[in-house]
Amino acid sequence: MRDRQPHRGRQEEPYKVNQRIRAREVRVVGDFVEGGNAVMPTDKAIKLAEENDLDLVEISPSVNPPVCKILDYAKFKYEQKKKQKEIKANAAKVVLKEIRFGPNTDDHDFNFKLKHAISFLKEGAKVKAYVHFVGRSIVFKERGEMLLLKFAQALEDYGAVEQLPKLEGKRMNIFIAPKQSKK
Repeated sequence: MRDRQPHRGRQEEPYKVNQRIRAREVRVVGDFVEGGNAVMPTDKAIKLAEENDLDLVEISPSVNPPVCKILDYAKFKYEQKKKQKEIKANAAKVVLKEIRFGPNTDDHDFNFKLKHAISFLKEGAKVKAYVHFVGRSIVFKERGEMLLLKFAQALEDYGAVEQLPKLEGKRMNIFIAPKQSKK
């Protein structure tokens, strides 16, 4: 006999509702109970919910007895989905911009890349600057580190250093996060 898996589009219900609640007793909270909180047999709680044309929903299954609430389950699910969407929309999306240097980058190129980094930080993006060592140029590690520290110092009005120069393989990285603008 093979294991049955739910269909791709169908999601498992996050809460137990009505007859799916397996506990013998439940603590019912809300407006439908005297004092806002009472322990009663599950079948009695389901009857109370049905009398009000609502559902008994298990809110906290881990406690003993499980906590349930009498409410309109469809409306409850809709509200939960709406809250999740709102949380997701308000979450800050971090953009990471990269700027590449060589160990022998001259002043003009440095200033050109610095202007780009300033505009990235003003837009609210993080900046990852790195020195890429090609071939034997790895012997100039100190030059690369000095270049990145000079870069971070030039950007200190616009951003804060998140990670100091660190060599990983043939790249030396530094991360700079934008300073929060005062609103």
